[in-house]
Amino acid sequence: MKVRTWILNSRVGLFPALMMVFMFAMPQAIAGITTTKHNLSTGGTGANHLTSGTAEICVFCHTPHGAAAAGAAKPPLWNKALPSSAGYTTYSSASSSTIDGNVSLANSVSLACLSCHDGSQAMDNMINAPGSGGYNANGASPAGYTWTGAAIMPSSVALLGTDLSNDHPVAIQYCGGGLTGSGTTVSGTCTDSDFKNGSNDVKTKQVGSTQLFWVDTGVSNGTREKTDLPLYNNSGNTGPSVECASCHDPHSDTNATFLRVANTGSAVCLTCHVK
Repeated sequence: MKVRTWILNSRVGLFPALMMVFMFAMPQAIAGITTTKHNLSTGGTGANHLTSGTAEICVFCHTPHGAAAAGAAKPPLWNKALPSSAGYTTYSSASSSTIDGNVSLANSVSLACLSCHDGSQAMDNMINAPGSGGYNANGASPAGYTWTGAAIMPSSVALLGTDLSNDHPVAIQYCGGGLTGSGTTVSGTCTDSDFKNGSNDVKTKQVGSTQLFWVDTGVSNGTREKTDLPLYNNSGNTGPSVECASCHDPHSDTNATFLRVANTGSAVCLTCHVK
């Protein structure tokens, strides 16, 4: 009985402790985006956000139900219509002599970023709007939403448009291609030797049936974390690909322009490039 009583008391005492952990951990996680320009809700503090509509933050990009069609290259539970890749001019179109890797925007997760940053649709254009009855398979802006600033990406360097030829290439094979992986082992050799691909640079691991790659920034070497530069699986390319979110973390602007690591001394550039 004493043993059972001790176990029971330990469990009872554990619940308040766990609740305290969750109470402190949850606001910290939410705070990652609430104070950024990507908070487009009525609680947003950026130049562009709703003045009436919804206080939900995540819904502008994600929905727990009825997300963009399965099979499309997109982030999880994406809540916006993805633009067609056909209308873009890529970096490779203008500067093909300076790159070696294949570019496949049609299979690129970067189209999700472009769904706002090309200025082709309103930032509140959602497939599954908050509340009941707000579903539209093609995406729509809910009635009654008003904005401070603009509802469509305003003119700035963040408005990429459809001409991407003057922007860092995305949907492109890292280091010109040549890398493969199995388990935690990276194999192959980069086509372009001006990129890092040593054992302390590019890392990989298998999660389920998916092989993940990232370029390690050395904050915690060998451990995949938000300060590393993730490389993405793009079915149009062989091997890992560089996408918008390789350099930018849309959920946190700890560093300028949502960079995953501060670019002091060109740290972001030199994580991948040998210069």
